[in-house]
Amino acid sequence: MSDFESYEKQFKYIRMRREDGILELRLHSDGGTLQWGIEPHDELATAFRAIARDPQNRVMIITGTGDAFSGPRATDEAHVDKKFHAMPAEVWERPHSNGMELMDSLLSIQALVIGAVNGPALRHCELALLSDIVIASENAEFQDSAHFPAGLTPGDGINVITPLAMGLTRSHYFHLTGQVLGAKKAMEFGLVNEVVKRSELIDRAWTLARQLLKQKPMVIRHTRLLHTHEMRRRMLDMVGYGLALEGLDIADAFDSLHK
Repeated sequence: MSDFESYEKQFKYIRMRREDGILELRLHSDGGTLQWGIEPHDELATAFRAIARDPQNRVMIITGTGDAFSGPRATDEAHVDKKFHAMPAEVWERPHSNGMELMDSLLSIQALVIGAVNGPALRHCELALLSDIVIASENAEFQDSAHFPAGLTPGDGINVITPLAMGLTRSHYFHLTGQVLGAKKAMEFGLVNEVVKRSELIDRAWTLARQLLKQKPMVIRHTRLLHTHEMRRRMLDMVGYGLALEGLDIADAFDSLHK
């Protein structure tokens, strides 16, 4: 069992605040938009597990910082963490393990989760899409820039949620072409529940959170357990395998660089 004060300020890439059982997570890199890499990947897995162990968290809001939820774009080479795309097999073993933990720890949280997508979610948008409720600002975009467009198999969890949310054919096209879905199209495809003005996003998330908080704690926990049960099973079936395939791509890229 975790105590909020023991983990509130423990993390470099997450700012937390909690009020009346509502926990708000703001993902960031140096105070700006989260730029994906090995460190935030590992840290989020640890943070989600700590949050899951704290029964005082009844509703969680996950959002980003600045004008975007997460980055970079596949074409923004200046910010791409190359170490994540070319590693020897023995180095990939840790990200493989942490990748499975990232998905399971997020889904093990027994608080209802609201994803508040404050702008483009270009890297690991599944962090928001796995929420019980997903709201997005008008300028939000969704893309899987980390995988096929960047030379990797999409195998670390996003491959599980997208076909369930938008359908198999749309999901395949989304991953293979690097398609960018704007907020309204994402809502049409079933990824998003509401689209609101950027200036109203966090207030709307907190309004929804307070509405959910009116329910008994046991009902909140049990509803979350029911919502996540099938998804956790699918993640268990697919993420370890998908990450192994992705790891072959990464090991192959490493071997090609060192021939």
